[in-house]
Amino acid sequence: MTKTPDGEPRWLSEQEQCTWQSFLHATALLDDHLDRQLQRDARMPHVYYGLLVKLAQAPDSRMRMTELARDAKITRSRLSHAVARLEKNGWVRREECPADKRGQFAVLTDAGTEVLRDAAPGHVAAVRAALFDRLTPEQVEQLGEICRTVAEGLQPESGADLPWLR
Repeated sequence: MTKTPDGEPRWLSEQEQCTWQSFLHATALLDDHLDRQLQRDARMPHVYYGLLVKLAQAPDSRMRMTELARDAKITRSRLSHAVARLEKNGWVRREECPADKRGQFAVLTDAGTEVLRDAAPGHVAAVRAALFDRLTPEQVEQLGEICRTVAEGLQPESGADLPWLR
């Protein structure tokens, strides 16, 4: 915790506390809103949609499981469970890594590509209505700058004890 010169904790100001609580409230509501939309329209949680998107954007629609866990910021155990569910739906398959017998790839299937293609328009509409349609173009730019600044400051150093590396 950051301390003042006299060794006291540097507490949030009233405005900072209000902003922090607003941020927490808004992000929780947004995550819940998007999760409910995807559950209703595509029968999948938001985290599964995110995994399918990451695979669709990867070369050959495949990623090493450890890389996918890192990019999704979830533990390998949670990823393994999610991929098992995606496999059961026929949207993803696992392949052994020829260069590393312990490693595996998650690969987006044709069925996964199709479900992603079907889910994307509704999801984009939900994101637009929940976030971007409520902001001015200047606020969108500011939000992007703020998020990049926060993310850059939180990027872990290599070797950090991170849940998605466990």
